[in-house]
Amino acid sequence: MKFHVLTLFPEIPRAFFESSIMAKAVLRGIIDYNLVNIRDFAFDKHKTCDDKPYGGVLGTRVPGMLMLPEPLALALDSVGAVPGPGNGAGGGTRIPGKRVIYVTPSGRPLDQDLVTELAREDELVFVCGRYEGIDQRIIDLYVDDEISIGDYVMSSGELAATVIIDAVYRLIDGVISSDSLEDESFSGGLLEYPQYTRPEIFRDMNVPEVLLSGHHENIRRWRLRKRIEKTLRVRPDLIRRLRASASLEPETGKIIKELENGNGSDPQD
Repeated sequence: MKFHVLTLFPEIPRAFFESSIMAKAVLRGIIDYNLVNIRDFAFDKHKTCDDKPYGGVLGTRVPGMLMLPEPLALALDSVGAVPGPGNGAGGGTRIPGKRVIYVTPSGRPLDQDLVTELAREDELVFVCGRYEGIDQRIIDLYVDDEISIGDYVMSSGELAATVIIDAVYRLIDGVISSDSLEDESFSGGLLEYPQYTRPEIFRDMNVPEVLLSGHHENIRRWRLRKRIEKTLRVRPDLIRRLRASASLEPETGKIIKELENGNGSDPQD
């Protein structure tokens, strides 16, 4: 997979691509990336990429600055993005080609289903906004998806884009072993179970006996129960979603009923 990141501050995502597991995936040729500095497409000697928004009333002006459409359009053209009215973000049919994502608090919330969908693409293009965002005409012409990483506002579209990229690239074949991706948070609609490593006793706190037993079935049941306990406590909305979708496994449904009825103890803790 290849990631294109269009940004005013390429040094921010560059650090991510050059570190840790991502750097190894790039070195092995599993991941490729292209950091595009939008300022390279500005027209004046000051590399201006923003201006005042329209809409001021009676001598006042809209606060903040908005990214100019011309440099951003040229940057998108440079990576092969295809302009055309009626792209996905505007409610029309998505034009085949590179999938263009604008990261914005007003976008579709990011979840694991969307991450899995994005991981099937060959190339993703991220538009990183700054200031008050970008001109709507860029969204209408180029953007396939407007995506939000949460109900809060950040000053950096680069950080939000990096969050999405991190969630996506780890699902690409060869980046992380498939075993490590099993039973993670949100797989099967539940949060992840607690995990332990050495030493067996830490500050008078013991590793649960079941994990030392070597009994695979007991361990599996314990982990499932712990996943359900945490999901009920921290994200009951996920349980409601599972019930609404009629996708609850019988064993999971039985444990949920037990816990909701007050039988929350586990003899193998």
